[in-house]
Amino acid sequence: MTLVGAGPGDPDLLTVAAVKALAAAEVVLYDALVGDGILDLAHPKAERICVGKRSGRHSLPQGEINALIAFHARRGKRVVRLKGGDPMVFGRAGEEIEHLDSLGIPVRVIPGITAALGCAASTGLSLTKRGVSRAVTFVTAHGRDGERFEPDWARLADPQGTLAIYMGREQARAVGQGLTGAGLPATTPVLAVENGCRPDERRYWTTLGRMAEQGVAAGKGPTLLLVGEALRPRQSGTADTIDFRALGDLAQGFDHD
Repeated sequence: MTLVGAGPGDPDLLTVAAVKALAAAEVVLYDALVGDGILDLAHPKAERICVGKRSGRHSLPQGEINALIAFHARRGKRVVRLKGGDPMVFGRAGEEIEHLDSLGIPVRVIPGITAALGCAASTGLSLTKRGVSRAVTFVTAHGRDGERFEPDWARLADPQGTLAIYMGREQARAVGQGLTGAGLPATTPVLAVENGCRPDERRYWTTLGRMAEQGVAAGKGPTLLLVGEALRPRQSGTADTIDFRALGDLAQGFDHD
C-alpha cells in the first residue's frame, strides 16, 4: 500500500512521486477533501472509493477503513490511500500503518504539502520572521466525536510564535478566547484561509480579540487559522476580505485603491 499526500488542493502541488503512484494505482481510497482534479490523475481503470465525510454522510469508522485497505492489498492490488495535505499531519496515518504492519503488508509513504505551508505560500506570507516569530506550532481543532477542544492555552500563547490551527472555523471563538485569556494580545493578527490553494480560496483578516467575540467570517469550506505577529499584513494588502474595524492599527498604511 502506498500512503500518498494529496497536498492542499491544487493538483500542481503534488509531488512527482505522488503522480506516479496514482497513475499506477488499481485501487484508490480517498478522503472527501481530495479534489477531483487530483483524482483525475489516477489510472483510468482504478477503482475509486471515498472513505471521507461528504454531504452529511459520516466517514467510515477507522477500523473499516483499515479493513478495506487490507482487503484490497491482500488481493494483490496496487493500493493508494490518498489523504489531503501531508498524510502524517493529523491524518490518522499511524493507525493505518500499524494495522497493515501487523498483517505483514508493506507501506510506502509519499509526503505532501500540508495545509499550513500551502496557505502561507498562497498568501505570500512567511510563517516565521526574524526577530518576530521563531517557531510554528500545528494544532488541530477537530477532535474525536464528543471530544472537547481544550488545548493547553498557556503553552500555545507564545507571542514569539505562529499558530496554524487546522479545521478551525467552528472553534474560532474558543481559540480567540483561550489565547487572549492566556495572555496573547487581542491585537494579534489572525488570517483565516478557506479552501486554501484551490480556485475558490478566500482569505479573511481579523484580530485575536475580534475573533474571540465574533469568530471568523469564513464560509463552509475547510478553514485554516493562522495566528501570530508574523502574519501582520503587508502594506500592499494580501486578503480578499478584511475587517478593517477589527484590525485597527493594522489597517493603517493599507492601499485602499
